[in-house]
Amino acid sequence: MDSGESDRTLAEVGEFGMIGRITRARPESAGVAVGPGDDAAVVWAADGRVAVSTDMLVEGRHFRLDWSTPHDVGRKAVAQNAADIEAMGATATAFVVGFGAPADTPAAQVDALADGMWSEAARFGAAIVGGDLVASPHWVVSVTVLGDLAGRAPVLRSGAQPGSRIAVTGQLGYSAAGYALWHSGIDRFSEFRQRHLVPQPPYGQGRAAAEAGAQAMIDVSDGLVADLRHVAEASGVGIDVSTEALDADCRLLLGAAQAVGVDALTWVLGGGEDHALVAAFPGPLPAGWREIGHVVDGPGRVLVDGAEWRGYAGWQSFGTPGDGSLG
Repeated sequence: MDSGESDRTLAEVGEFGMIGRITRARPESAGVAVGPGDDAAVVWAADGRVAVSTDMLVEGRHFRLDWSTPHDVGRKAVAQNAADIEAMGATATAFVVGFGAPADTPAAQVDALADGMWSEAARFGAAIVGGDLVASPHWVVSVTVLGDLAGRAPVLRSGAQPGSRIAVTGQLGYSAAGYALWHSGIDRFSEFRQRHLVPQPPYGQGRAAAEAGAQAMIDVSDGLVADLRHVAEASGVGIDVSTEALDADCRLLLGAAQAVGVDALTWVLGGGEDHALVAAFPGPLPAGWREIGHVVDGPGRVLVDGAEWRGYAGWQSFGTPGDGSLG
């Protein structure tokens, strides 16, 4: 791409020109019968059912372009949606993306956003199959994801039973640590800083959990306590989390926590956007999962070492600045 082409804005390239740029010569996916270019895409649904979820990222609330590159934003948008499908025991197959941005946005930034989306989707064999592009006062990324259950029953939030084990796969507290480091202007601990910008869901583990008989499952998007509370309330059970079982998670975060001046356990229990998976299992755990608690009789609530957790409990979409959000 020559310098004149790379310097053009969205207004200069135009809606359809930009769509052509970000969809041209992209890899095909086996799950897609008709990709971008027509009035609608056609996606194979051999199972006869499709798992569907949608999510939005708003500039200044869910990401900052002075922290994240457009490529980071694209990866994050796909990753957090794929994690919702993983939490149902399914595999993400296709994404539909709506994107709004100011007319003077450099087209090269939109190219980078799309590259990030395609790069993340390729990690599990999915594709971007369509979407829309509109003018907006600031960046807004809206993603709808489709997923394949491959004949399995979906793993809901409502199936946890007393006596079952609560287990997690993926990291806890990394994104919250990264946010605190960015917000405090501390440029050390690059792994956590980057993990706040781009989560790393444990792709494939949703299917593994379903095949191992998981009774209930959710991805950790709002915070471990907050998301387990959704499971507890939906299942009508109590969930008791062990801090001893989370010691290793806290130790990994200790240096960053000391630099910021917080208790690492706060990040592990309350930090969201890691998109780890947490599930209830009646029997043996699949490889890559670790036990962190157990299910007890109701009412629906989350306990930590047998007592109600009084600390920070996780993200609130309409919370105030300082609650862990960017707003």
